[in-house]
Amino acid sequence: MPSGPGEPDGPEYDDGQEPGKPPRIPMPRASVEDSGLPLPALEDLGDTALPPVRPVLEHPVLKALLGAWALAACSAEEALAVEEHLGECGQCADEARRLREAVGLLQRPESLDLDPSLRTRVLETCLERRPPRIPVPDWATAYDAETARLDALLQDFGDAEWHAPVRLRWFRADESTSRRTTVAGVIAHLLSVDGLVALALGLDDPLGDVTSRHPTPAARTEAYWRASHFPPTRAVRAPWREQSHNLVRTVSFTGGGAGRMAVPYGDFALPLHDAMLDRAFECWVHAEDIADAVDYPYDPPSPRHLHRMIDLAARMLPTALAHRRRAGLAAPAHHRHLVAAGEPGRSLRLEIEGLGGGEWLIPLDSPAAKGSAEHEVAHVALDGVEFCRLAAGHVPPQEAAAGQVGDREAIRDVLFAAASLSRM
Repeated sequence: MPSGPGEPDGPEYDDGQEPGKPPRIPMPRASVEDSGLPLPALEDLGDTALPPVRPVLEHPVLKALLGAWALAACSAEEALAVEEHLGECGQCADEARRLREAVGLLQRPESLDLDPSLRTRVLETCLERRPPRIPVPDWATAYDAETARLDALLQDFGDAEWHAPVRLRWFRADESTSRRTTVAGVIAHLLSVDGLVALALGLDDPLGDVTSRHPTPAARTEAYWRASHFPPTRAVRAPWREQSHNLVRTVSFTGGGAGRMAVPYGDFALPLHDAMLDRAFECWVHAEDIADAVDYPYDPPSPRHLHRMIDLAARMLPTALAHRRRAGLAAPAHHRHLVAAGEPGRSLRLEIEGLGGGEWLIPLDSPAAKGSAEHEVAHVALDGVEFCRLAAGHVPPQEAAAGQVGDREAIRDVLFAAASLSRM
């Protein structure tokens, strides 16, 4: 009904309030946004800003939250309340300490990446329980392990990683040289050179109809790269992995006697058991090149496999020394003595420390001579991984040796001969 004279228009409210007193139900207040004026800054509110509301939790509730607090699963307010309570309640503080210690045992601070040796340990455990009908020869296990590790590294690579630039490095005529490629180009290189072993075993050549000018690792790689209409991509991983599986399977079926079969490298040849070690060594070296290119950690081979790689390089040093002398690269050896094959001669003691360590006596004057402690003229000490990087052409010979004693010319010749073992 309409209001009487002097009363505001609007509905009647019977809230039981007495005339002249403020209403029990306050009327709506005008919003600041409706006034058209700017909102006040927070710092201008002073003490009018309301303090944050914190929950008031009783002792049983706080005690029940200790497990969640130890696992860092509480909200910020709950964690603050629990921590304040721990300063006041000794019983809960002791319980919280025990829970935190238990959580520490369950959640060790380890890397999320799988241990590179996990595959080897799992296989060894399985083989102990049920030996294979056709075991992998001992001299092929390093190649099997290193190709598996590299394949695991490549597994989650995207296009950006496959096209990441990689610089292959090696020594030639006492000078460091390099070749720029990509991650996919490195796998193509491994595919091409592993093909030398495949050909020796009667398997298909990965180059197919592509012909190289020389049957050397470098020439085969260059031929493969030239024949590719586009830079190699992730598609090269599948044939490389299949070829590595075929090599391991084939040498397993042929048996241990096949290890003496010659594998031609163009300029030289290696017995099959040494060629498989050589391929394992190069697979590891280039896996490190790839890991550096994508900024990813990569561990050295197991000590057992690393020792075999070092042993192969040490056995190849006398022949490398002879080649350097014929090429006029070795220093004149005025103390050199020619000895009959198998007779002791001047020797250098190569001491390898750390992983894969050991000692080798390197004959200096003839590849057919026998290393002799009685005729030792020099002693060189290096770390195992450092020596392998020297043999891969990744470390300058002048910076490689940690300790040197004796004939300086002999030491220099051996260090440069080790670097000359490297190739693309």
